[in-house]
Amino acid sequence: QVQLVESGGGLVQAGGSLRLSCAASGRTFSSYDMGWFRQGPGKEREFVAAIRRSVTTFYADSVKGRFTISRDDAKNMAYLQMNSLKPEDTAVYYCAASNLVLFAALEGQYAYWGQGTQVTVSS
Repeated sequence: QVQLVESGGGLVQAGGSLRLSCAASGRTFSSYDMGWFRQGPGKEREFVAAIRRSVTTFYADSVKGRFTISRDDAKNMAYLQMNSLKPEDTAVYYCAASNLVLFAALEGQYAYWGQGTQVTVSS
């Protein structure tokens, strides 16, 4: 079992940056694949980025080149650095984890989820 708590959301102007953090409980964080998903107003939840235990990373095309996912296993933390933010990035961002993720972009692959943190990008 692992519990996830996101932080770092807020209101930012277009072109700005935010760094989201995901704090995980438990002693086996390094054995989990981690992902970030988001759900915008009136939209379904969508994949943003993922990082495997091997630190291989994956990104949605919409954020590639602007967002960077990382992890610090010593601190049980995962991060999402978001640069060049756009109004369409406005959403609740969720951190997710699982012991084994075969298809990083599929939310059904993730067993554990945080409560989410709101990101609002103004134009």
